[in-house]
Amino acid sequence: MDFSLSKEQILFQKSIIDFARKELNDNLIENDEKGSFSLKNWKKCAGMDILSIQCPVKYGGCKEDFLTTVLGIEALSYACKDSGLVHAIATQLCCIILLSLFGNETQKEKHLPNLSKGEKIAAQAITEPEAGSDVLSMQTAAVISGEYYKINGSKTFISNGPLADVIILFAITNPNRRQLGGVSSFIIQKDQKGLRKGEPLDKMGLRTMHNGELFFDDCLVSHDDILGKEGQGMAIFGDVIEFERTILAAAHLGTMQRILEMCIQYGKSRRQFGQPIEKFQSISNKISDMKVNLELGKMMLYKMAWMKDQGRRATLETSIGKLFISESLKKACLEAIQIHGGYGYMKEYEVERELRDGIASTIYSGTSELQRNIISSMAGV
Repeated sequence: MDFSLSKEQILFQKSIIDFARKELNDNLIENDEKGSFSLKNWKKCAGMDILSIQCPVKYGGCKEDFLTTVLGIEALSYACKDSGLVHAIATQLCCIILLSLFGNETQKEKHLPNLSKGEKIAAQAITEPEAGSDVLSMQTAAVISGEYYKINGSKTFISNGPLADVIILFAITNPNRRQLGGVSSFIIQKDQKGLRKGEPLDKMGLRTMHNGELFFDDCLVSHDDILGKEGQGMAIFGDVIEFERTILAAAHLGTMQRILEMCIQYGKSRRQFGQPIEKFQSISNKISDMKVNLELGKMMLYKMAWMKDQGRRATLETSIGKLFISESLKKACLEAIQIHGGYGYMKEYEVERELRDGIASTIYSGTSELQRNIISSMAGV
């Protein structure tokens, strides 16, 4: 096993860090309060080819291996304090991967160039009001109606939903089968008749990323816009969720690295009882735990990315990684508040925003409880 990064990967990370520090951290407190998504910074990231990193060269991308992509997202999240923007980019990358793997030639030519350039924004629509972790209980249905599928139902908490130009929708096409051959995936345009978008949801954290509801009322979708084959939806979902959990874990680790360094710096500068607080074991133990979780998380993350580069399924590994890294991020955010004391509770220090953003990591892309169920099941329990 070789754990070293190539010179190209190291330079790639450095270029993203330098870019993000210089370009992406303006007006963040104000944007967080208003719940504003920075389209300007989105376009800057597109200009740096961050959105095109998983798009094939044939369609205007600069296709890199998945490990390099993961390293790039880790670097972006480390240097960019706008976790909402990073999460929106992660969603875009997942949709590009999904289309690259399962789209036909016509679909790829139509959508990938615009998505990789950031000219259009994509969203995945899976979660419903009564179907979160229990994906197979979704009620949104697509019924064949002549040359079209007629879709009725609703989705909620959809990342990029209010802004999306392209929506990859998962819906029931055979209610009698569901798990095996009952769910299909569709590509839907923002101006599709019968599609209605809700306003951005007012959230506790990740406020700079827009999540929202999508409503489908006799929405007619052509047979040409089905992704893959009818009934292939759960197979598609099972594959892309492994990429998604890996990309998001990379973002979490980047944030953890930034929080660790923030706490170390504060521990050196803050003095109590005549000495820097880093000298107190109660503080140094918190920092050492952060470092342990960060390093263990990196080993898990890079294994997850390597497996996907090898074309292997990584259901167990991505569930373990998602569980451990998201819970570690939440713990690091809570400990950062304790280390900063009263200052950590103040908006101007920005630690409290990291906590508000970080808590959601244990919920989206499969809750921690769901990951434990997957892990125990695959362990034979």
